Amino acid sequence: MEQKTKIHAEDGKQDLIITREFDLPLELLFKAHAEPEIIEHWMSHKNGATKVLKQENKKFGIWQLETIDLKGNKIYGASGVTLDFIPNEKITRTFEMENAPFPVQLEFIEFEKLTDNTSKLTMQMIFKSVDIRDQLLKMPFAHGINMAHDRIQELLQEGHLS
Repeated sequence: MEQKTKIHAEDGKQDLIITREFDLPLELLFKAHAEPEIIEHWMSHKNGATKVLKQENKKFGIWQLETIDLKGNKIYGASGVTLDFIPNEKITRTFEMENAPFPVQLEFIEFEKLTDNTSKLTMQMIFKSVDIRDQLLKMPFAHGINMAHDRIQELLQEGHLS
């Protein structure tokens, strides 16, 4: 199956550019990244449920989430600070995973209207070093982000969460 989410990693640079076009209006795509109830749905999977613990959609707002397994054990936690939040345009934030060997990273998430019913997401993720970025790419990162984006498309296109 083709991965619709594209990841560009230029040699010698410490960032990634992630792009994906969605068959969703711009407003819905943005809501998928701003509204806790929608985030919880597309980030949850068959082995665990994601809960948004805090989501302050404003400059210097804090966000925090965690995923627990079917037995209630925490398997993943992430948090950060929102540096810029412009509805239907962009979210700039820090991102840090708990209990992971990766330091905090910076994310520039931009939303673009293509037509009334299609939109594009562009994420630039900046890492502390090229080595750290390359370590992440050796993990199933590309597969995971593509799956998450597929879930956004499916859940919102079918009208389950809009």
